[in-house]
Amino acid sequence: MPGTFEPLPGGGAAVALDDVEISIIRSLAVQMTELIGPGPAEDASGDPLAELFAEGPSEPPSDPVLRRLFPDAYGDPGSTPGAKEAEEEREYSAEFRRYTENDLRAGKRDNALAVIRSLDGLHPSGEGGAVLELSPAESRQWLGALNDLRLAIGSRLEISDEDDSDLLFHLPDEDPRKPMVMAYLWLGGLQETLVSTLLP
Repeated sequence: MPGTFEPLPGGGAAVALDDVEISIIRSLAVQMTELIGPGPAEDASGDPLAELFAEGPSEPPSDPVLRRLFPDAYGDPGSTPGAKEAEEEREYSAEFRRYTENDLRAGKRDNALAVIRSLDGLHPSGEGGAVLELSPAESRQWLGALNDLRLAIGSRLEISDEDDSDLLFHLPDEDPRKPMVMAYLWLGGLQETLVSTLLP
């Protein structure tokens, strides 16, 4: 089981992680929560329902990682031929973003926090690691978080397709991107084995 998720009887998944792996995943999840930011502040009136009706941003984020995590719903307006069509796409994307981005951010934040909490709840095995056991619901949160982490790292590495990721296999050891590449590939392996545990 080291390094790969395996299905648990009755649903869910388990993986053996060493202390370094636990530290890396936890650190990346913490960075993800910081990047996504806090949720919308509660309305000054103290109404807890106000957050449900809070509008989100209408413009795409300036950070390339956040743009990858929260892309325009109607494609890249800059790639649309014709000024009128591009302007319409911008308007549709802005409206869609205004009403959905807060919920998307909350979901990604919740997934990252679920990863942090589950890792914080591990009990060391005495051999420099622990076995993480996840319920089916926790497994889905982990899957979402692993996907977001890979998208974030892939964005920093400027990976846009499979051809780009293939080139990364051949980076020399002295390349400063090498640790991020190794994390990207390792998280991909974890993600793939977790997906297989969730298939019927």
